[in-house]
Amino acid sequence: MDPDSFSALLTDEGQFLLTALRDHDPAQELATATRLRRDHPAALVSAALGQARLRQRAVAKFGAEDAYRMFFTPNGVEQATRAAVAAYRAGRFAALGVRSVADLCCGIGGDAIALARAGIRVLAVDRDPLTAEVARANAEALGLSGLVEVRCADVTDIDTSPYDAVFVDPARRGGRGRIFDPEAYSPPLSWAIEAARTAAHAALKIAPGVPHEAVPDDAEAEWISDGGDVKEAVLWFGTAPGTVRATLLPGPRTLVGAGLPDPEPGEVGRYLYEPDGAVVRSHLVAEVAEQVGGRLIDETIAYITADELHPTPYATAYEITDRIPFGLKKLKALLREREVGVLTVKKRGSAVEPEELRRRMKLSGPNSATVFLTRVAGARDRADRHPAP
Repeated sequence: MDPDSFSALLTDEGQFLLTALRDHDPAQELATATRLRRDHPAALVSAALGQARLRQRAVAKFGAEDAYRMFFTPNGVEQATRAAVAAYRAGRFAALGVRSVADLCCGIGGDAIALARAGIRVLAVDRDPLTAEVARANAEALGLSGLVEVRCADVTDIDTSPYDAVFVDPARRGGRGRIFDPEAYSPPLSWAIEAARTAAHAALKIAPGVPHEAVPDDAEAEWISDGGDVKEAVLWFGTAPGTVRATLLPGPRTLVGAGLPDPEPGEVGRYLYEPDGAVVRSHLVAEVAEQVGGRLIDETIAYITADELHPTPYATAYEITDRIPFGLKKLKALLREREVGVLTVKKRGSAVEPEELRRRMKLSGPNSATVFLTRVAGARDRADRHPAP
């Protein structure tokens, strides 16, 4: 989509087409396009169909009410923060007393929208002209243009001193896909850190796989999951330097690191606990183990075992019903005996592919089960069967 095509979508005719395409079936797109082109310019119909597809994809992140009023680019849908995560982060800014934020690398404006809804005035900056226009249109569409100023500029040229806080979301995708080196972000993480240090408060959104050694000593590091999926890591400045936390949404529920040493591995007990991904990424497995009175199954694996059940929001508990050395015939026989027709396979420290294992089991039956493939005290490829929680 180019700027002219996007501008056409903002006209009355473009809005009419987008409304008409809200519930369109992608499988019928050719017939739909043919029908609409009888009364509307072909270029506008193509742009509207493309936008309709993006809106359907965006529902998962923004919800239907917002997604069908907003505008997107393909990269914008892919890289935008999920609305629940952006709202949580905006709430933290508001709790700090922040009233204005310079949102650098704003993309299509998802974070700016959340900040504005928290009552915070936002300068949203992106260097791509089309992306900036989309962000501006989104603020207008959601009735937030009075709080959101969008500027097309290089973020390195922006004077952030008039603002209470800085938020930076560097681009972590390039022409070849995801970028894993923080210094290859655009702008680099080192630049973002220096920009953060110029403000009283700041947050940097980074990939959840960032090495812990890359976290500056004067930053707080927070890993956030939503519905069990790890979404991002955030470096906070002006809050609690050196603190490490895992935050689970919805909630929020936050586990703060206490600097505990890794627990020793021990015998497999009656229960297995699978920590939330944010807990694993933040290296706070020891804190969960202490909560449940547990120990590691293996010193290199983030599974906890315990003899008693102690529910915790930071891990899913499974009761262990069987523990067997890994073998396809033995596992298949056990699952047939238990009449398991629906199998969930989880693994850590095993080379076995879950999809392949399910295919080879050839299951049938009314029951469901979860199988964990993991090392146990250094032994590889053992299968522990547990009922689904």
